[in-house]
Amino acid sequence: MDEVMGGARTLDGKAVAARVQEEIRQRIAARAARDGQRPGLAVVQVGEDPASSVYVRNKRRTAERLGMRSREVHLPADAGTEAVLAAVADLAADDAVHGILVQLPLPPAVDVEAVLAAIPPDKDVDGLTVTNLGRLLAGRPGLVPCTPAGIMTLLGAYGITLDGARAVVIGRSRLVGLPVALLLQQANATVTVVHTHTRDAARLAREAEVLVVAAGRPQLVTAEWVRPGAVVVDVGIHRQGERLVGDVEAASVARVAGYLSPVPGGVGPMTIASLMANTWQAFTEQVPPPEEP
Repeated sequence: MDEVMGGARTLDGKAVAARVQEEIRQRIAARAARDGQRPGLAVVQVGEDPASSVYVRNKRRTAERLGMRSREVHLPADAGTEAVLAAVADLAADDAVHGILVQLPLPPAVDVEAVLAAIPPDKDVDGLTVTNLGRLLAGRPGLVPCTPAGIMTLLGAYGITLDGARAVVIGRSRLVGLPVALLLQQANATVTVVHTHTRDAARLAREAEVLVVAAGRPQLVTAEWVRPGAVVVDVGIHRQGERLVGDVEAASVARVAGYLSPVPGGVGPMTIASLMANTWQAFTEQVPPPEEP
């Protein structure tokens, strides 16, 4: 975990995620030995998008490796909203399924909001229902979106001080930008959210002691955007020819930043680890362990 990129220390999401997953695996094994109960995770995929197929396969393999029951529902690309809603309803009624994830993006013909609204909040392991987002906004316990939760776990693993820190989040999506801004604020950071309508975005970014980049634009952030010694978390992932790049131009930023998450191997593994943690949380809340004799 002390690897250095350029001049920056690497925020090694792969190593931190492995530790998180091993802890969950041990908890699942102990629970199964005690009463035979295991978490069940179900993933709904619509169509044959190659990237989605890779993500779903990785989630299934991870869940099974940790000792969870895994179920996939694969619908054709021309499935409409009603078919997806029916699949979600079937999983919602299944007591062996404790977590439901609908792989995004969905085809344009499917009403995403209707599908998310159909997921019971206690099984919403992606943390994207209005109920769970509302709980996050109110600072109440709930299932937190996986990528923001993973970012916070990664920062915590490296002992990054957030209390009183100046944080800037680039991007305001429901999936990452807004939830991570709330989590940073709850950790007592002072947070600015930068988006496509922000004037002088680079100047604001340079004020950040902690910079989270979830812009969805490859290599947008260069060294000129980064305060010397800042902690930079790169959420983006894009394919350019034979290589994967993030929203951060890593070679130049690594010479300025104090910490930098790599792409791949940074936020991505933490997202899957957080999904597993959310599934474990959902399971323990739905199926509390038996009382000790």
